[in-house]
Amino acid sequence: MNIALLFCFIASFLITFLLTPQWIKIAHRINLVGKDMNKYDKPEVAEMGGLTVNAGFLFGILLYVAISTFYFKQSSFLIYILATISTCLIIMVIGMLDDLLGWKIGLKQWQKPLLTLPASLPMAFVNAGIATMQLPFLGSVDFGMLYPLLIVPLGIVGAANGFNMLAGYNGLEAGMGVIILSMLGLIAWKTSQGYVAMLAFCMVFALLAFLFYNWYPARIFPGDTLTYSVGALIACVAILGNMEKFAVLLFLPYFADFVLPLRAKMKVEAYAKVNRDNSLDLPYDKIYDVAHLAILALKKTKGKVYEKDVVLFILSIEAFLGALVFLWSG
Repeated sequence: MNIALLFCFIASFLITFLLTPQWIKIAHRINLVGKDMNKYDKPEVAEMGGLTVNAGFLFGILLYVAISTFYFKQSSFLIYILATISTCLIIMVIGMLDDLLGWKIGLKQWQKPLLTLPASLPMAFVNAGIATMQLPFLGSVDFGMLYPLLIVPLGIVGAANGFNMLAGYNGLEAGMGVIILSMLGLIAWKTSQGYVAMLAFCMVFALLAFLFYNWYPARIFPGDTLTYSVGALIACVAILGNMEKFAVLLFLPYFADFVLPLRAKMKVEAYAKVNRDNSLDLPYDKIYDVAHLAILALKKTKGKVYEKDVVLFILSIEAFLGALVFLWSG
């Protein structure tokens, strides 16, 4: 890797690291806060941390565009980078609206995919990705025009909304983003798709900076501004790098998190039942969330379970899954 490219990662990290504490102060001042539901005393925590993460990512990737254009004299892939940026920015704005207005309006789950659909248009319009995909049991399948018109929008909308599901615990969303994008970035770099790897790792470094403030006990929440944009970026990276099958495998915990609540006859939450010492118990008699599954498994092995334990357990499972995917990629 050329040393000049490292400045892009450093820029992404520093912008997010420096802006986040300033945004925390602003969010408290304008009362843009939410209760930390997995703490007994329910402290108020700054919201919409995705703004600073996206700022760091955007600065780092635009620096990469400048270096590629003026230093490496390469520009053939810039249209795909700009389409990815457009997708992430559009979906970030949608995430902001959801963060600010969703709880007031009472958006239903089926409405959110429709709202995020416009964010897929930039990637569809530049015909990003390869229409021929390797599918289990079917082998090589050429989707033709169905790929940009159907597969790409479905992938972006599905990833954005899916990544938004496994959430609500300090450091979980950012940590999962770091692991998934790191694996996809490494596979892209290994297969000589440098610009795809740069997209992934600029976000990874922004998320690592954010974790300084979002890790337990969190001073700021990511909000839909982060989960939507990171989920959409995962889809964009997978599409551009022809890594859809790897992304699907890395999303297995999210598929589980989608299926588990379907058994409930009532609206269920991912949050735990919190005791006075901040230890966690299962909130329901049955398991309706991957976090609940983690609490159950941990209680059988170590007795008392705390929020950090749940997050580390889920991240460990994802890291193990990521390692298997990386080895399978050859």
